[in-house]
Amino acid sequence: MQLLNKIAIGTVSAVAAAGLLVSAAAYAMIVQPVVIDLTTSGRTMSQTVTVENTFDQPLPVEMRVEALELTEDGVTPTGQDPGELVVFPPQSLIEPGQRQSFRVQYVGDPALERSKHYFVTAAQLPVQTTDVQSNVQLLYNFQILVSVSPVGVTPELSIVSAEIGANAEGAPVPVVTVSNTSAAHGYLSRGRIRVAQYGADGREVFSDEITGPEMQQTLGYGLIGGKQTRRLTLPLALPQAEGRIEARFTPDN
Repeated sequence: MQLLNKIAIGTVSAVAAAGLLVSAAAYAMIVQPVVIDLTTSGRTMSQTVTVENTFDQPLPVEMRVEALELTEDGVTPTGQDPGELVVFPPQSLIEPGQRQSFRVQYVGDPALERSKHYFVTAAQLPVQTTDVQSNVQLLYNFQILVSVSPVGVTPELSIVSAEIGANAEGAPVPVVTVSNTSAAHGYLSRGRIRVAQYGADGREVFSDEITGPEMQQTLGYGLIGGKQTRRLTLPLALPQAEGRIEARFTPDN
């Protein structure tokens, strides 16, 4: 009697983890890159993703596409593949220690009004086994963030408001609202945020800066879609809950 049980799926999201990738996923596969920026035409319509099998057994992988919806609070998968991205090959059996290249290409509307976003998931497929003692399989999904922007358009990110909020422990932290007036998406992790707090008497009581790598480790890549506004809680501990704060975003370029 053959037994095949899919007990768990470990998912690593490039948006949420953003460099703090769950170490268990590395046991299944190494996927590079985890963030892809495409355009609607030209040579940047496609890019290659490499999946490496770090198992001691063959690794069956399927590449799945789903569209994303961007909200003020983050990214929501739709569960739907609109047919605007193609991945070739769609499936592959990767031998131990070997790599497989997958080409991701945009084939949708070339006249986008603003950026579109997708997850391409490298999904480990279950395999049948005749070993009745080993009927548990731990499968891993690795999500790649793919964003497509109109050709020749650059993001315009700015912080339009800042206030004092609270983190999960109730400590005061900055909460900022970021606006992107461009049709092209951008990333907060490709810049830095300067924060200053002022007391009731107008004197500065705190100032600090979050660099792009620091944001990537704590907030993720900080994707801001085209024509989108997002609210984010910054991982900075403020000295007091009173007063006002100012915040400014400066892109690296």
